[in-house]
Amino acid sequence: MSAADLAGWSNAAVYAAMVVLTFSMIAFAATFSARGNRVSPDARKTPVTVGVGADSAPSVRVDPAASGQPTTAPPIDERGRRAGNVGLSLAWLGFGLLLLGAVLRGVWAGRVPWGNMYEYSLSSAVAILGVYLFMSLRRDLRWLGVFATGATLLTVGLAVTVLYTEAAQLVPALTSWWLVIHVSAAIVSGGAFTIAAGLTGLYLWRERAERKGRISGAVARLPQAVKLDTMAYRILAFAFPLWTFAVIAGAIWAENAWGRYWGWDPKETWAFITWVIYAGYLHARATAGWRGRRAAYIAILGWVSFLINYFGVNLFVNSLHSYAGV
Repeated sequence: MSAADLAGWSNAAVYAAMVVLTFSMIAFAATFSARGNRVSPDARKTPVTVGVGADSAPSVRVDPAASGQPTTAPPIDERGRRAGNVGLSLAWLGFGLLLLGAVLRGVWAGRVPWGNMYEYSLSSAVAILGVYLFMSLRRDLRWLGVFATGATLLTVGLAVTVLYTEAAQLVPALTSWWLVIHVSAAIVSGGAFTIAAGLTGLYLWRERAERKGRISGAVARLPQAVKLDTMAYRILAFAFPLWTFAVIAGAIWAENAWGRYWGWDPKETWAFITWVIYAGYLHARATAGWRGRRAAYIAILGWVSFLINYFGVNLFVNSLHSYAGV
């Protein structure tokens, strides 16, 4: 197969993935709009028997509304569940097509597909969707599918419309196994940061609804705010050591390529700023006991810093890390 054929198949796989993921996002969105079976108002007011067991002391009759506890489980919605299943299946298909497009791009270039912003963005889209799908293997995350597929589509759309460039060989200084080690860690970290940012945004939405007592519509289909906050924290607790490794690996690679470990290049500076913000987030939660909105705002700030490092530095600032062809 010629290089031109590989390039054509790579582009075809990417465009096919965009079509598939568009339908996946629509299916996920349908899970929020579908109407399911809801518990009647009378059922919500039915007293609940509280006791340790059949042989326990006399049970106490509790009115759920008066106890301040959630009165019902999330509504059963068969149509929404089916739409979510379709969305998840299409997301897996889109992930496979994106991965195929990235692999074919690398085969075409004769190297890992991270030589310019187009290739890096394509791999980042694979990471965003991959983190979501990996998490979905352990729990039901169909309610997060709209954000995951939407973020993936935005990343790929920007790549093919603004950042696309033909593959070119790397300069000799960058031809190293450290490229694989450093950049792969950064890509996976970025995917995790993005999913965590989505969870944090949904947490702020749900927390505001709970605080105002207006839990209805789409927000009612989200998990409780405390669960969203915990999920975002766990993802960032995983991603932070990986980002730390990426920064350290980048410093080692810089010494091999440029003769110094750290030179306060704009890319290095913003990578460090991102590290400091996420370190502050984890430190605040571990020592100061910060929960809720204050911690969420720090997490969002960290993601904004990551985006500046990802787009702003690469596109608008001249540095040793500027990608070729952009």
